[in-house]
Amino acid sequence: MTVTGMSTMRTAYPPTYPAPWKIVLAFAAIYLIWGSTYLAIRFAIETLPPFSMAAVRFTVAGGILYAFARPRTDRPTRLNWVSAGIVGTLLLAGGNGGVVWAEQWVPSGIAALIVATVGLWMVLFDWLFAGALRPSKLLMGGLVWGLCGVGLLMSSTEVGAQSREGLLGGLAVLGASVSWAAGSIYARRAPLPRSPFLATAMEMIVGGLVLSLIAAMAGEGAQLDPSAFSIKSILALAYLIVFGALIAFTAYIWLLSVSTPARVSTYAYVNPAVAVLLGWLLADERLDVRAALAVLIILSAVVIVSLKGGDARRPGVLGQDTS
Repeated sequence: MTVTGMSTMRTAYPPTYPAPWKIVLAFAAIYLIWGSTYLAIRFAIETLPPFSMAAVRFTVAGGILYAFARPRTDRPTRLNWVSAGIVGTLLLAGGNGGVVWAEQWVPSGIAALIVATVGLWMVLFDWLFAGALRPSKLLMGGLVWGLCGVGLLMSSTEVGAQSREGLLGGLAVLGASVSWAAGSIYARRAPLPRSPFLATAMEMIVGGLVLSLIAAMAGEGAQLDPSAFSIKSILALAYLIVFGALIAFTAYIWLLSVSTPARVSTYAYVNPAVAVLLGWLLADERLDVRAALAVLIILSAVVIVSLKGGDARRPGVLGQDTS
């Protein structure tokens, strides 16, 4: 799962428009790097315990980002830390942690496709709990259509039909998507620091600490044998920290300040396509006919929801200030 997608960003459009090549490069970063993180996770957990790997990833990335952002903004309050802790637990421990655990059995491309349903859950939660207007018939149709695709994917040979673990892994990714969506909706009104960099750094740090606790409860301490860690897994972890958590995130924050949210959000349906392609090219992952059909259904549903899922709210209900 991507590091962000978080709805905590408060940005202002600059007076001058940046060079087109910079925008293209930033979009390439969030499209290709975030799309590749699913395969990087699979490579990392080949010899690294999953929760421990994720804990190191976010604790290190969060610490680096905090050291960069903290001197440039106000000191976070205790309430800021509590809110960041809730968001970090839902997004990173529940969201990313679920994906990392599941990829022990679920192919990386399939995991990315299930994660694409985050947009569907966010529209639903936004309506039920955050004051958005009732979704239109077309939007509700897109939600139902997407869930049909998920059901079809769950019964494919790559997930539910392969083994009991495969089915549990698929359900874990689906639960992770729900957790990510819930955390994103909560983050809209949470009293977080105004700096998006500082807020995300705090979320990463707390999320990493929670993942460390989960790793300890899962007994991963007994599996921590550095001599068994492969170079491939270590390099994959380094890639997740440097490229997935720092470079792509910085590009994402910058794009929010120079482009429209609708354009930036297109990563939600480009990332799964990149993940499926890389899984096929580099990890010999395959899709049966049922899974291939599910790919088309889920991605088309995400497109419908992305285009029709506005931010309209009932009178008197405040949304997030993105100005």
